[in-house]
Parts: sequence; C-alpha cells; structure tokens
Amino acid sequence: MRTFAGALVAGLIILSAVPLHAAPPQDLKLAVDGIGSVSAPLQIVLVMTLLSFLPAALVIMTSFTRIVIVFHFLRQALGTQEMPPNQVLVGLTLFLTMFVMAPVADKINEQAVQPAIAGKVSVGDAILLATPPLRDFMLKQTRQKDLALFVELSSSPRPAQPSDLPMRVVIPAYAISELKTGFQMGFFVFVPFLLIDLVVSTTLLSMGMMQLPPAMISLPFKLLLFVMVDGWNLMVSSLVRSFA
Repeated sequence: MRTFAGALVAGLIILSAVPLHAAPPQDLKLAVDGIGSVSAPLQIVLVMTLLSFLPAALVIMTSFTRIVIVFHFLRQALGTQEMPPNQVLVGLTLFLTMFVMAPVADKINEQAVQPAIAGKVSVGDAILLATPPLRDFMLKQTRQKDLALFVELSSSPRPAQPSDLPMRVVIPAYAISELKTGFQMGFFVFVPFLLIDLVVSTTLLSMGMMQLPPAMISLPFKLLLFVMVDGWNLMVSSLVRSFA
C-alpha cells in the first residue's frame, strides 16, 4: 500500500511545484519537472490511474481476501445478523491487512518508491523493482496446484524457479488459493458453533418445545462461549499467524 501512497505523495509534490501566481498570458511559462525521465503531467495521469486500481489490488493482491472471508463466516456462525456491522469488519480487515503487508510495503518503499522519488531510477524500473517483494509474498501463500493450473492455461513454458513466473500467472493463482484457505478456516470456525446449535435444537425437540426458535436460545450460549475463550484475540492471532 505504501507504493501507492508514495506515488500519491510524489504527485502532490509535483503539483505543489507548479507556480500559482498570476501573470500576463504572453509571459506565462510553466516548467514542471517530473520524476525520472517521465514528464510530470504523464506521471499525474499514472498516479490517478493507479489510485483507480487500488481497491482491486487491495482485495486481490494482499491478505484482505482471506481475512474478510473468515470474519464473514464468524458472523454467520455466531448468528448475530449484522453485528458487528460491515463497516467495523471491513475497517478491522483493512488495518489487519496493513499490519500483515507492512514488511512487504517497507521493502517496496525502500527498493522502488524512494529511488524513483529521488530520480535514481525511472518509473518503469521502479515498477520492476517493486514486483519481487510482492510476488514473493504471494508465492509463499499460493498452492503449487493453483500455480500449475494457470501456467498450463497461459500456455507459457514451465519456469526454472518460482521467481520467474509472470505476475499474470501469480495473481489469479494467489486469489483462488486465498479463497480456498479462507473457506477452510471458515469451516473450522463454524464447527463449534454448529455443535451448540445441534445440542440446543435436540434439547428443545426432546422437551416438546418445537415452536420456540432454537437460534433464540443458542445465541446467548454462542456469545458466552466466544467471550469466555477470548474469541477475537484467538481469531486475529490465527489469521495473522497464518501468513507467517
């Protein structure tokens, strides 16, 4: 994320370098220098384009997908409907994503963003320098089976090592791997709460209280269990450690 933040800061620096004082039309001269060999107006366009792709990149190329899927399953397992609200879950997911991706962002900032801002490398070279840290992170979380699938679908030659894989293969393979991992973790989150629902439903049925909704009785017990085991601490800890 700091890659986009660094690009945004660079764009603001470029904009701030434009003189704002009024002058006669015939004497008006704008001399704005860009970063590296790319002109400033083109760099502003590139920055705005990158910002438009930021939501998609945040969802697909980071830890966001796995975390938000597990939180969704947790809320469904608890049966609390809209509690916690979507804004709270998405906000917590964003900050956990920033926490998980911080080491990767630091490497990208050090290897690509700062040299580009200092004019040591071109924007194109900066993009190439920013790719390896992100690719290494995604490859670490991607299954070999998913990588093999997209290598086959792309009809590209088998690489000698994983670092030679193009991002057009790594990104979709990482996305479906994260979906599978998120659903697996969601299943294990569901199991203990499902057992409580079964016990409550069976008890009510044996007592002849078939008109009483089991969810009304099981909800307090599920909340009590979740609070007693410090569920949020365990959930966040498990999610963050799963990316180690």
